[in-house]
Amino acid sequence: MSWLILIVLIPLYGLVWRSSALGWPKFWSLATDERTLNALRISFGTAFAAAAVNVVFGVILAWVLVRYRFPGKRIIDAVVDLPFALPTAVAGIALTTIYAPNGWIGSLLAPLGIKVAFTPIGIVIALIFVGLPFVVRTVQPIMEEIDKEVEEAAATLGATRFQTISRVLLPGLAPAVLTGFALAFARGVGEYGSVIFIAGNLPYVSEIAPLLIVIRLEEFNYPAATAIAAVMLIISFAMLLIINLIQAWSRRRYGYGA
Repeated sequence: MSWLILIVLIPLYGLVWRSSALGWPKFWSLATDERTLNALRISFGTAFAAAAVNVVFGVILAWVLVRYRFPGKRIIDAVVDLPFALPTAVAGIALTTIYAPNGWIGSLLAPLGIKVAFTPIGIVIALIFVGLPFVVRTVQPIMEEIDKEVEEAAATLGATRFQTISRVLLPGLAPAVLTGFALAFARGVGEYGSVIFIAGNLPYVSEIAPLLIVIRLEEFNYPAATAIAAVMLIISFAMLLIINLIQAWSRRRYGYGA
């Protein structure tokens, strides 16, 4: 508890205390600034979209790694952890190079009128890259505990493949899936290094809240930076609390509670 208080709670308390010192009228004015609201919308919206995509494809990837044997499986399994080890700035530069209008993939999308780099779509792709391991590594151990005989029993009782997945497998995976979603979402909200290169950082278009905080600090506008950080803290805490409540309900509903 002492370590938790020192590392986590005291810095958070300092942020809350600094925000409360602004006074409610000034804090509200800074927090509801049009540029601030747009940056918050982009940060939370892209993080939510990326986490949702990672839930779908992360569960599929985890399932393939657990249930199938194929050449190169260990290599793919190791590559999943690459975003953990790769510096985020390197990832951002690589993704920008690939998805820029003159990049390998960007040049193929440009004739179709699809622009990825320097748009919110690029932000989502960067957040998918950094958030995928959280879903895969959270769901994979739970999948390994599910016995294949459970699926075979469902099949012998007349269940279709879809019914087996939706009624037998997914309920048991729901808590782990929600945990992976929460981790990927939390990482996406605070991500900075991999996003600033591919986002383009255009105000009202592709400017994320963490970057706006840095901009306010460079302008020595500490009250505005504090207000933005406090709003991000409040929204993040509220959304994670809701996810945890849903996770707890899922555990009780499907018999995984204490």
